[in-house]
This record gives sequence, structure tokens and C-alpha cells, in this order.
Amino acid sequence: MKDKTSINRKSNTGAVEHVTKVHDREGDIMALATKEVISIPPTKSIKDTAKVMMEHEFRRLPITDPGSGKLLGIVTVMDILDFFGGGKKFNIIEKKYEDNFLAAINEPVKEIMTRDLITLSTKVSIGDTLKTMLDNQLGAIPLVDADGKLAGIVTERDIALSLAGMAGKETVHEYMSPKVFTTTPGTPLESACKIMVRNGLRRIPIVGGEADISKANKKLLGILTSTDVIRFLNAKELFDNLNSNLASDVLKITVSEIMVKDPITVEQTMTIGELCQLFAEKNIGGVPIIKDDEIVGIITERDVLNSVRRA
Repeated sequence: MKDKTSINRKSNTGAVEHVTKVHDREGDIMALATKEVISIPPTKSIKDTAKVMMEHEFRRLPITDPGSGKLLGIVTVMDILDFFGGGKKFNIIEKKYEDNFLAAINEPVKEIMTRDLITLSTKVSIGDTLKTMLDNQLGAIPLVDADGKLAGIVTERDIALSLAGMAGKETVHEYMSPKVFTTTPGTPLESACKIMVRNGLRRIPIVGGEADISKANKKLLGILTSTDVIRFLNAKELFDNLNSNLASDVLKITVSEIMVKDPITVEQTMTIGELCQLFAEKNIGGVPIIKDDEIVGIITERDVLNSVRRA
């Protein structure tokens, strides 16, 4: 039977005022939010959920009751990385299905979704939304109406992109994370997923290629993102080339085989406004920061939001 999940998608209509100027305006969050939200039922398989994410370039999908439209939970790319070897949800593959990858990915998404959600009313302000996101380290917040039905969703990206060309002249150096978690090209995918899930990372730079270990630890060779992992899970070649159904065989692929080998990078002198413009143009949410061909930091949409709160 054909899946009846709605696939309407609304593009945000231009930038709003600088966020710091509209903190007190009730309900202005809907100027940034996506109102016609793609949601999926709790019975959709993990495999098909990843497919919807990839088709629409989403990092998260709300789970709603098909009858009432009420919000039941949310699934994110980090949940899938957790399932794929990064954390406790890997138990579905490892224990419930005894390493049978093909069986496990057909489990309903309700088995890995987050049920205990933080939601906000459609009447909340941008400022309160921003505070809730940063205080709880959330990448997105569902917006619900008085009946608990999903009425919209707002993400870090929505707020960050609204600042494209409008943010101040502060440089990325002021807000970047100088502590960068990295790994090497030979790292198995399962291990990379563990690093990302345990440290709450949606992207991890890949370094190496130098005989001098002190330089190899900083020489950028590529980047692996959560989206790359989802893309790998959806690749036709993955299923065509499976020699067995064992997850251990699938997950031993090294990150060098699926990483982006020419990642977009920026220098420390780029302004936050220019960075937001880059995020918008390239449809990315974070970039490594380079100095003299070595990685010295990383900056993401969340760092941009922190720059707004500190302004």
C-alpha cells in the first residue's frame, strides 16, 4: 500500500529582523518556522525513515499519529547514528536481531524515536525559542497548537539563515570551538558513529596524511557528517554488494569510503554574517576553520545562535 505521508514542504520567506531586536514580540517565531511539516507515522521502518530524510535533506522528522495528527515523538539523524552503532539503540541490531542488519533496519521508527519532547506554542517569541534551544542543546523544536497537534517546526538552521548578511562583524574566531574531535580515514564506520553520538557531533573532520604525527593530527583530509551516514544507509550499492546480512560486515566500512574529501572550510577572519550567508548558499550547518592548511577549530549553527545570545 502506498505510504500516505504528506510531503509538502514550505520554504521560509526571506530573513526577518535581527533576532536580538525581536525578543519581545509574542508569536513571531512563526515567521521563521516551517508550517507545513513533513511527518511520518510511528510504524514507518527505520530504513524508509532514512530514505525520507535523504530525499528532503532533513536532519529530523516529527512522528505523528495518522488519525489525530498529534505529535508522538521525533527522530533525528543522531538517533539513526545511535542505532547504527553509536549508542544504546544499537542493541536493536546487536541483541534483538543478533547482528542481522537487514532485519533490524525494518524495525518501526517508534523503536528509536525520542518520546519525551520539549515543545513550544505557536505563540512563543523568537527570543524565548532561542533560549529554549540553547538551554537544552536542541537542534529543533516542534511547535504545537492548543490541541497538541503539530503546527510547525523551527530549527537552528532557520534562525541562523535568517541572519545571513545581517549578523554583525564579529569573526568566526570569536565563536568557534577550538577543541575539535577528529578521526582518521581508516576508522570503521561503527567507531566513527560512537565518537559522534557520545560527543553530540553531527560532523567530524578526518585528519592524517603526514608522517609527522603532530602535523597529521591537524591536516584536514575530509569530513564525515551525519548526512553522509544516512546517504550510505540509502545507497543502492550498499544492498547490491552485501556479502551477508551481518551488521558487523556493513559497519566495518571505513570513513574514507563515504567522507566528503573536499570539505568547505573558512578562515578565522570570516565574519558571522558572511558565515551565515555561506551556510545558506551551500546548505551546510558547520565548517572546519583552517589556518596555514591546518584545522584550528570548527563552527556550527549552534555557535551562531550563541553569538546572537551574547550580542
